[in-house]
Amino acid sequence: MSELHPTEQRLTELEIKASYTEDLLDQLNLVIYRQQQEIDALARTVALLRQQMPEAGGGAGERNLRDELPPHY
Repeated sequence: MSELHPTEQRLTELEIKASYTEDLLDQLNLVIYRQQQEIDALARTVALLRQQMPEAGGGAGERNLRDELPPHY
């Protein structure tokens, strides 16, 4: 019986570690899922902003950068 006790103890410790590892994996998966949702939302926002840029600028080729300099230059 005494020979099984250390083995049973090691098995219990491994089961505890496996349980913590599974919990950590679940938490990391949730973080990755949320990050991907945020990335998708940001990508949609960037796409919308790119669509709006030509409309806001009027004629991007007609813009003169010297006209945009602050008056103190």
